[in-house]
Amino acid sequence: MIALYLGLTAVIFLGDYLVKNKIEHSLKEGETRETCGGRLLIRRTHNRGAFMNLGQNRSGLVTVLAVTMTVLVTVVFFLSLGRKGNHLLRVGLALLLGGAFSNTYDHLKRKYVVDYFSFGVKWKKLRRIVFNLSDFCILIGALVAALGAQME
Repeated sequence: MIALYLGLTAVIFLGDYLVKNKIEHSLKEGETRETCGGRLLIRRTHNRGAFMNLGQNRSGLVTVLAVTMTVLVTVVFFLSLGRKGNHLLRVGLALLLGGAFSNTYDHLKRKYVVDYFSFGVKWKKLRRIVFNLSDFCILIGALVAALGAQME
């Protein structure tokens, strides 16, 4: 089972890494392409901050926080592997870590996180937010891990 959790983390990291590289090489920064009948917008943006560009003027601090949080969650994840049961907690942590490793890698290597899609909705505030796969894995992973921790 440990291989399943580690594999899930690796697939998320590698998948998002490959998509980010494809976006970096195929779109100009700020360029947008519509897909899925305009419901999904493919964009290339560089986020030097955290979620929704929070802290973009303090990218060094954001990087330190990203590394610190990723290390802490990694420790919790590996500690959870030594305990019986609680598959849900470990799946959540694996999802969260796959996304965290990818975005933290970007902060360290590129000095920004590549975000590449948003939703083609009428509500302009939501339409302007640009995400990447890792963002969703972090969010879903945190929710699943919290649910799993409550069931322990």
